[in-house]
Amino acid sequence: MQFGKLSALAAVFLAACASSRAQSPKYNLGRTPTDEEIRAWDISVGPEGKELPPGSGNAVAGAKIYAEKCALCHGPTATEGKFLHGVLVGGKESLTTLEPMKTIGSYWPYATTIFDFVRRAMPFNNPGSLTADEVYSLTAFLLYRNDIIEEPTVIDAMTLPKVRMPNRDGFFPANPVWKPGYYQPYFSPQLEPRKKKQ
Repeated sequence: MQFGKLSALAAVFLAACASSRAQSPKYNLGRTPTDEEIRAWDISVGPEGKELPPGSGNAVAGAKIYAEKCALCHGPTATEGKFLHGVLVGGKESLTTLEPMKTIGSYWPYATTIFDFVRRAMPFNNPGSLTADEVYSLTAFLLYRNDIIEEPTVIDAMTLPKVRMPNRDGFFPANPVWKPGYYQPYFSPQLEPRKKKQ
């Protein structure tokens, strides 16, 4: 019994010490990031594309960049999905089958997500190294390969947010619209009218 009380007291004491240590004002580790570093990290692009940078590109230019910087991992036609890298093209109407293929064209709800992901994470061996024009061109190429846009279509900060992805309605809206008399069913992006009690 005495040992149990001492153990509990020791645990409380250690927790108090750790808590006071955690509240210490200085650890002498790291430094405050500069404004320039924060701006470099602040590159998220939302569904409406308000954060897209200047620049433009099309699928013709994107095909050349893809062959040079992307095909090694994703395959020459973007349908191969080599190693651990996913398939980027295909999977039309497969989401409701027993073998769904989640690709850019079959699954992703927003075209701006392509730009955001490619800019921050690709190419795998040198992420963040692509220019805005290169990212716009690759985005156009991937949209074209998934039959979402025509090959000569120019993609930029104005046109990209207007691209409607095939599975857009398969996701909850980024900003849901609530209507009186409707409710949001669990696991459904569509509002449904409430049934009146009889």
